[in-house]
Amino acid sequence: MVACMAAVGAWAQTLTTPYSKVGYGLLSDNASSIQRSMGGVGYAMQNGRAVNVMNPASYSQVDSLTFLWDVGIDMTNLWSNEEGKRGYSFGGGLDYITSQFKLGKRLGGSFGLVPYSSVGYSFGSKIDNATENQSGAGGISQLYIGAGYELFKGLSLGVNVSYMFGTTTNQSLITKSTTSYFKREMEVRDWNMQVGLQYAFNLSPRDRVVLGVTYQPKKSFHGHTWGVFYDTQDTKTDTVGYASLKGRYEQPHSFGVGLSYEHNHRWLAEADFTYQDWSAVKYEPLEGFEVSTLKFDKRWKAAAGLQYSPNRRGSYFGAMAFRMGVFYNHDYINITGNNVRDYGASVGVSLPVPNGKTTVNLGLEWRHRYSAPTLLIKENYLNITLGVNFNELWFWKNKIR
Repeated sequence: MVACMAAVGAWAQTLTTPYSKVGYGLLSDNASSIQRSMGGVGYAMQNGRAVNVMNPASYSQVDSLTFLWDVGIDMTNLWSNEEGKRGYSFGGGLDYITSQFKLGKRLGGSFGLVPYSSVGYSFGSKIDNATENQSGAGGISQLYIGAGYELFKGLSLGVNVSYMFGTTTNQSLITKSTTSYFKREMEVRDWNMQVGLQYAFNLSPRDRVVLGVTYQPKKSFHGHTWGVFYDTQDTKTDTVGYASLKGRYEQPHSFGVGLSYEHNHRWLAEADFTYQDWSAVKYEPLEGFEVSTLKFDKRWKAAAGLQYSPNRRGSYFGAMAFRMGVFYNHDYINITGNNVRDYGASVGVSLPVPNGKTTVNLGLEWRHRYSAPTLLIKENYLNITLGVNFNELWFWKNKIR
């Protein structure tokens, strides 16, 4: 837990898109580097040597002799196009840090630091013979602890409890004959919870199926939002607004379901579906600063992934794993009646470190983001993900014969 707290200071935003201006920003699915290389699947994934935060029921399957650490880094290249105006940006930083360990015969645990949402943008425009510069930064993080227990053979139940914290900032500077400045900040300090189930069964000695489901309840956030407005031509005191988040800013019920199929411990295929009704939550305006309540859309995401592991006990090549995946995301962000959507594909490989139990997971993800029915900004991403999986001995019993 100390390592997770220390990592907070090194947290870096990797997103630089105007679409993150809306609401809480761009949401995270808490997928690891391995999972992002498979399109972002994970609800039905069981791997005793990899951390799966997407479904806490998976913690019950951790290897009894190991303590796992998984550290993820994300590097993002973004090419944007708005009415022929092209732009490029690059960002990167820490994505997550997670751990997993055995607590009992059928009980596994996990803790770590993962993102909930990210905000990052900077752009300018001309309005009524004036120049407006807008920028935003920040995000919400989750410091979580979880456990998974195998109730009986094949059926596991898990829960994640997380402490949410973070601040998002949106500001605007309008320059004409005078200068107007507006800044709004939102600070979240709250608890969140997710529960998950996984049921695994064998079709044959070589074929295994896992069904996974997750649920995160609807809740009202705790925290505060405030704003400041200043005009150099106005001799009056700055306008200041302040409001509590509770009862005014919410997250929806979230449902996830996945189905995976494994053949001969070599082939793994999974398909996932996520649904969140953001259109039914509150996100109210800050009185004196915003004139209308922000409307969100229903969010849903479909993803599918494939993994091939030649032979874990063979040569170095046989110890590698190769992955690919695709996804389509209908986002919650709505801009003047236009819904934001994105789709993409990914590939990845696991590279074991010789003479050790550490694995380096490399991934490459292409993503295309746009809005419909009216195309506002077209964005193409090339994300490079790096995950380092440290597999340490939790305990070792010497036997004398």
